[in-house]
Amino acid sequence: MANESAAAARKKLYLETVGCQMNMLDSEIVAAKLRDEGYDLTQDVNAADAVFYNTCSVRQHAEDKTYSALGRIKRLKERNPGVAIGVLGCMAQKDQATILKRAPHVDLVVGPGQIDRIPELLAAAKSGNPPAIAVSKSRRDGTLEVIASSFTVYDPDREPSLRPTPFQAFIRVMMGCDKFCTYCVVPSVRGPEQSREPEAIVAEARMLVDQGVREITLLGQTVNSYQKRSADGRITRLSDILERVQAVPGIERVKFVTNFPNDMSQDLLQAVRDFPKISRSIHVPAQSGCDQILKRMKRMYTASFYEEMLARARETIPGVAISSDFIVGFCGEDEAAFERTMGLVERGRFKNSFIFKYSTRLGTKADAIYADDVPDDVKKRRNNELLALQTRISLEDNQRFVGREVEVLVEGPSRSTARREGWEGVSQLVGRTSCDRITAFAGELELVGRFVRVRVEGASAVTLFGRVETPLASAW
Repeated sequence: MANESAAAARKKLYLETVGCQMNMLDSEIVAAKLRDEGYDLTQDVNAADAVFYNTCSVRQHAEDKTYSALGRIKRLKERNPGVAIGVLGCMAQKDQATILKRAPHVDLVVGPGQIDRIPELLAAAKSGNPPAIAVSKSRRDGTLEVIASSFTVYDPDREPSLRPTPFQAFIRVMMGCDKFCTYCVVPSVRGPEQSREPEAIVAEARMLVDQGVREITLLGQTVNSYQKRSADGRITRLSDILERVQAVPGIERVKFVTNFPNDMSQDLLQAVRDFPKISRSIHVPAQSGCDQILKRMKRMYTASFYEEMLARARETIPGVAISSDFIVGFCGEDEAAFERTMGLVERGRFKNSFIFKYSTRLGTKADAIYADDVPDDVKKRRNNELLALQTRISLEDNQRFVGREVEVLVEGPSRSTARREGWEGVSQLVGRTSCDRITAFAGELELVGRFVRVRVEGASAVTLFGRVETPLASAW
């Protein structure tokens, strides 16, 4: 009876996350902090005592999605005034006043640099105080002051149920960004680059292994910019972190995202080549293939530099898979500029690319100094043309694997409704190769969390299809 009463006394937290892996990790930490305050996660928003939206500001679509959710949740607040509504993350940092104007029923607005304060802010909101705003302060030079204690309070406690799978987890190695690309809000919402202490990163990797994690992804806005100077003057680079994390007993695979082209150093490429546990997949956004547009974006490299970096990566790491990001319709992009981007994708032969239409972001340099002068219908056409080109290249690239065996870490049941002929009535599992290619195959759920060898029998632009040859390890 006592246990039943204690369970009944615990409160419910509904937490919805939009955006990148950084936001996913932040949500893990928020859930863990509130778990210690008596909150359990729920998937039923109507049963929640607190409803939080962890937000993204990189693209307009993400913000529109949040405002739509806040509009829907207003009715719940009217029925149950005691429920606390919170907006967290990058959008909270950037638009706190706008959020409260458009959604006055919001009780908390908390930027990413202040999420350690959520328990006290939530308690204040529950006490009937005015809306609580906790965001990092802007300095006079326009940069963002992120509290110095952010890393000491950020990562020790986690909520495993919010991870991609029980055996995959993220580790933040740095936060913030010093690149100040003209289209990007990240420096103004997450502050300047801060690299984490190497010992703390390795200690967290060991903790995650104890929780059953076998694959770790190291996170940073520009993760390959990681650099930490010790008291004796010794500098630790990302290549050193990769070496130390992959050596932790129990870790079977290590990934890292996202990279900046100028910081793709030779020691990092050699670490990917030399340590077999490091994924042979590198994500390096190019954003454009036109030097004039790259200059307007303040990307600090030319298209030829980027292509030389690609060549160097492929020469150093045989079989490496490289993916990229592109923005179409950026300010001043004419047809000639767009064709240069098409040419870069054609020559670059990326495994895949994330392609986005440019949208103005309040607070960015581009919004202040450039006209958004490419019509939306032109943006859509260019998006479709570039996507079609990348899809063709991805299909050609994946077809090279047909007839080969690949090693796959099985992540779980496939969420795709597409079925291969002959797979009727059997479980369809999905996993990824060392070069991060999605691989689907017929198999039983007991294979989840194991490495298997899969013989590839078919391919789409997105997925390899095959059959299991040999499980490589016992279940974790």
